[in-house]
Amino acid sequence: MIDEPADPRSLSVRRVIVELERHVATAGWDAPIRVFALVRTAGALERDPSLASRLPTEVIAVAQEDPDHLTAVEQEGLPEADTLEALLHQIAWPDSVDGAAVVVERTVLPPEVEGEIPEDPEAASDWIAQHPARRDVRLGAAVLRTGEYCCAVRARDHDADDSVAVGRDLAPGLVEGVAATLE
Repeated sequence: MIDEPADPRSLSVRRVIVELERHVATAGWDAPIRVFALVRTAGALERDPSLASRLPTEVIAVAQEDPDHLTAVEQEGLPEADTLEALLHQIAWPDSVDGAAVVVERTVLPPEVEGEIPEDPEAASDWIAQHPARRDVRLGAAVLRTGEYCCAVRARDHDADDSVAVGRDLAPGLVEGVAATLE
């Protein structure tokens, strides 16, 4: 499932979330949350010309042709947090960052069984882990300060690059959380 944006900035956001999800997929499943700063490559090169010596030649060439080309910079040493929401509430970006992206794994259930989930968080976690209809997915969302965003979703049971769903409204809660880090 792919919806193709028409404007250059949205195309760049789509491209970067697809690249990030594929990058994260190379590490396999059961991975930690991954957070990325997104910067317009041309702007980053303008602010720091020495960056040209660290970027691949093809990236520089694309950035010269496409002012909306994005480079993702993985953030290491993230603050401790019990939940994704708590982590995102601790993140703020400097003005030099044009956007952000997060890739996270989740277990999802069909909507028709959500009413059966136990209220106790520990019991709920065990119940979900044992449910035969659960699916493990990797969700990615990339959001720009200017409002463009895109998501990618890969299911563990369809773990192939050509089975990744890409579109705007696949993970609205994750989009909202990432967008909040840019405010």
